[in-house]
Amino acid sequence: MTAPAPTGPAAPTGPQRFGVFLAPFHPVGQNPTLALHRDLDLLVHLDALGFDEAWIGEHHSAGFEIIASPEVFIAVAAERTRHLRLGTGVSSLPYHHPLMLADRMVLLDHLTRGRVMLGVGPGALPSDAHMMGIEVARQRDMMEEALEAVLLLLRTEEPVTMKTDWFELRDARLQLRPHQRELEVAVAAMVSPSGPRAAGRFGCSLLSLGATQAAGFDALGYHWGVMEERAARYGTAADRDRWRLVGPVHLAETREQAARDVAFGLADWIGYFRNVAALPIAPDTDDPERLVEAVNSTGLGVIGTPDDAVAQIRRLADQSGGFGTYLLMAHEWADTTATRRSYELFARHVAPVFQGTARTLAASRDWAAANRPRFIGAATDAIMAKVQQQAEESGR
Repeated sequence: MTAPAPTGPAAPTGPQRFGVFLAPFHPVGQNPTLALHRDLDLLVHLDALGFDEAWIGEHHSAGFEIIASPEVFIAVAAERTRHLRLGTGVSSLPYHHPLMLADRMVLLDHLTRGRVMLGVGPGALPSDAHMMGIEVARQRDMMEEALEAVLLLLRTEEPVTMKTDWFELRDARLQLRPHQRELEVAVAAMVSPSGPRAAGRFGCSLLSLGATQAAGFDALGYHWGVMEERAARYGTAADRDRWRLVGPVHLAETREQAARDVAFGLADWIGYFRNVAALPIAPDTDDPERLVEAVNSTGLGVIGTPDDAVAQIRRLADQSGGFGTYLLMAHEWADTTATRRSYELFARHVAPVFQGTARTLAASRDWAAANRPRFIGAATDAIMAKVQQQAEESGR
């Protein structure tokens, strides 16, 4: 029998990999030490469940997002996990000299034996930029300048000389080369086209943090168009398989149970985005009883069952045209037990739908069931033949 001819690689319509985007979000008033160790325990849990990757945030103000150095956190998490790839989600480039950031990432690449990724962005919280005397209007230009420098350092062994109005490199090179042949670099995107512009120019991955908010969802197709246009202009590759979309999810066995679970912390999370972070994510309601409905009806997130999560991811795939990885935005809408159960339900029932790991099992079961009379008949005949043979040999 002749094997079918290969058709070439096709753009993924649904994600093949799954992970978590851990900002993290911890309401003020609780023990921050316990919260950080709970984050580490979560990554151990995800590693055991077979999730593919985790991205760790960098923030310096506003009280909720309390990891100041994703590299330090990743170093600890890497010692407690075996399989998870670990990325900075994201390193805010205007806050770092490019040589120092590149050097730290290369060291981390060796310490983790190639499990790290570098996610970059301009910095999400204006309060962070204010404390460092950085003009918010300059952050995106600074990010692109720094990204160019970081990539030159990572991708070439030639000395790099580069001067801007906020950093300088003089004959700079990395004395230690990356452990990986190519350390993956992803650029964050919300609504502005600055993320896909930079990713397309430099051939980086794209990390769409606002994929499920209304403006971010509407911009998905536009962003990929920008990526492809810039990639064509600069001779790089825009690869949908390296596109990651982020969205919040909480699952339970029933929608009613999921709604009861998130009474624990959903209002605090919404309040943070509405009143502190100044990011256009929160649904337009202050009524706690309507928050679940608002999250679900606007498409911001999923509070429901595994089937609801499958529908949300398919909706994102249709809107975007296809992407490679879905990242669950980590949160503490529910208590620890219910949160861990949510990730387990996702790993057990949602990921297999897109990865196809359950499809062949179902096909094998259905085939065996459809042919059961024939198989059972053959087995029965074989048993009876041996019974008859034994009877004849015993003279009975």
